[in-house]
Amino acid sequence: MRIEEAEEAIRSLLPEKRFRHSVGVSKTAVKLAKKYGADVEKAGIAGMLHDIAKYFSDADLEAAIRRRADISNDFLEYSDKLWHAPVGAVYAQEKLGIEDREILDAMTYHTTGRQNMNLLEKIIFLADYIEPGRDFPGVDEVREVAAENLDNAVYLELQKTVIHLLEKRQSVYPKTFEAYNDLVKKIQ
Repeated sequence: MRIEEAEEAIRSLLPEKRFRHSVGVSKTAVKLAKKYGADVEKAGIAGMLHDIAKYFSDADLEAAIRRRADISNDFLEYSDKLWHAPVGAVYAQEKLGIEDREILDAMTYHTTGRQNMNLLEKIIFLADYIEPGRDFPGVDEVREVAAENLDNAVYLELQKTVIHLLEKRQSVYPKTFEAYNDLVKKIQ
């Protein structure tokens, strides 16, 4: 699959605003891939497809998670805002024929992160947060850091996400804490 084909695949599944977001994530991922030495095509595809399941019903998302042994059911114990990520990877594999594990893992962990993220996972995680259409307190700081150091930017994003969730008295997915703790060790 090429980036243009991925764009066509999401066009009918996403509302216009989310479609534009996905295009922005793809373009941001391509820029980050060029800067940090990742596969540009994979970054563009994963960025384009990352939210492909975002508007599936909760019932469909839950059924897909329960159906697949390779998706941890612990996703279901946390916010339903996380569910589209692993299901999107399943959809990309089953419906679009994507078998590249790097692309599928980058899609799966784009909302949560995880310990020992590879380069593409970090890029998609970060691109989703900093794409040009995003506008919220702290995003410009993360963009600035992303221009200088990928790990520091991912760390800062994780820190801001955890603080945001704690301030809203929401649960934090364990893999997000693991990703944060992993990067604390790496950047010290």
